[in-house]
Amino acid sequence: MDFERIKPRLDALVKSGKKAELRGALNMLNEVDIADYLETLDNEQVLMVFRLLPKDVSADVFSYMDNDQRTRVMEALGDAEAMRIIDDMFIDDAVDFLEELPAGVVKRMLSNADPKRRDLINQFLHYPENSAGRIMTIEYMEFHTGTTVGQAMMEIRRTAPDKETINTLYIIDDRRELLGTVALRKLLLAPDDRRVEDLMNNQIISVHTTDDQELVADTVRKYDLLSIPVVDHENRLVGIVTVDDIVDVIEEENTEDFEKMAAMLPSDDEYLKTGVFKLARNRLPWLLILMVSATFTGMIITNFENVLTNAAEIGVALVACIPMLMDTGGNCGSQASTLAIRGLALGEIELKDIGRILWKEFRVALICGSVLAVANFFRVWFLTPYDQNVAFVVSLAMFFTVIIAKAIGCTLPLLAKAIHLDPALMASPIITTLVDAASLTILFTVATNFFHIALG
Repeated sequence: MDFERIKPRLDALVKSGKKAELRGALNMLNEVDIADYLETLDNEQVLMVFRLLPKDVSADVFSYMDNDQRTRVMEALGDAEAMRIIDDMFIDDAVDFLEELPAGVVKRMLSNADPKRRDLINQFLHYPENSAGRIMTIEYMEFHTGTTVGQAMMEIRRTAPDKETINTLYIIDDRRELLGTVALRKLLLAPDDRRVEDLMNNQIISVHTTDDQELVADTVRKYDLLSIPVVDHENRLVGIVTVDDIVDVIEEENTEDFEKMAAMLPSDDEYLKTGVFKLARNRLPWLLILMVSATFTGMIITNFENVLTNAAEIGVALVACIPMLMDTGGNCGSQASTLAIRGLALGEIELKDIGRILWKEFRVALICGSVLAVANFFRVWFLTPYDQNVAFVVSLAMFFTVIIAKAIGCTLPLLAKAIHLDPALMASPIITTLVDAASLTILFTVATNFFHIALG
């Protein structure tokens, strides 16, 4: 159904207070669309509409809201009523919401929860942040060895509505040790008297509760899974992570990498909902670091001040070419670093491949550097007032700058990975700063030797 077409009708029903008709209209919408619609309402209207939703639907809608929306609803409902909504959510969605709240609010809300549910949520909240344990769910289908297909099908029919997924069934022994998995399709095609362990795939792909969520996402992507079992360090099944949570993790990790590559501190908040002081606070640390690091660029220019003073005409020509040289070097370094960061993220390259990567980038740099140097030679000679000697010096510096920039760009992310830092930290801003210093050193060194300008 076209949500934009029905939205004016919903607005009219909300304004007129026709609750019966509004409830019927809402039942025709997807939970995601209802969550989006609630965002357009004020607090009083949100509460009225939310209370019209059936109990099971309201829990799903609540899970699709952003944190600001959910906080608004929670404040309007009160702790006890809000906790009843959270009780109906899948455990991973409930934990995801509660971990964003202040500890005092969580404690107050959990006091209204069912004791078993409260203990379970507390257990999840004690797992490390951004770990598999934090994003897993316990709403899955598991069967002990000895269960027949007929018994399993009866259990699935009875409990499936309360499970987050039933596509994959998990087979465990009496110690809850994970033995294998069975696809629901295979179960449907098997005779009722067949035992589930006879159908299972014992090539288990799993993660541990303390594994980082990025590792979980990489594993799911690598093996094209819809869900992945989570086990403790004794290989006992404790939960699963489903693909919808993996999509959220991938979005979160990509956003974090983009922010790091742009020299900003990562933030989970939406841009338009983030205050200007917080945005500034996220950006200032790296801006200060990069500003101070640019001091080295000034020191290099000061060190070669004689090139600018003893040969004034040549110095002016070199200064005019500095922006072009630095920009080209920075672009070359960024290209190499982007491919290296992507390769590391996808598991295509490792630290042991650094030699092969350097050799490949060196050959690429030879080609790119040669083409750029020749093009720059004719650009400087024909389009500027400087002679062929200046054109040759700048072009030669360009050639070596490209080689150095490519080498820096491809190795820094690998070295960051080796010392357990995020490779994204070594993206454009840092690489550009290093390449700027290298390009200036190369330019003035080549000019000093070519024109025989004394350093003293």
